[in-house]
Amino acid sequence: MVPSEDRNWAVGAHLGSFAAAYVALGLIAPLIVLLARGGQSPFVRRQAIESLNFQINALVIIAIGWLLAIVLIGFAILAVYGVFYVIVVVMATIKASRGEDFRYPLTIRLIR
Repeated sequence: MVPSEDRNWAVGAHLGSFAAAYVALGLIAPLIVLLARGGQSPFVRRQAIESLNFQINALVIIAIGWLLAIVLIGFAILAVYGVFYVIVVVMATIKASRGEDFRYPLTIRLIR
């Protein structure tokens, strides 16, 4: 059983990255959660790292999409990835609020 405070921090790692993605880099929220609470809770650490890895991947894919926008295929990549991004972040947030681990699909895990 995961304490509710830990679940709230994990939700913050996922949902905060979603909110920050449109203002700044989505990396900020999971990084703050990892630094603030990651050392105290293994669950929060796992979820913050998972969110951070996904945000790094998202940053790379969006950059590639913008580069490929020159040849028009990038617009399709950005549209499809945008829908994928919203769906998986919402799924991760729901799982974290239940105290369950979530692994983002199609994510290269650079940080462990």
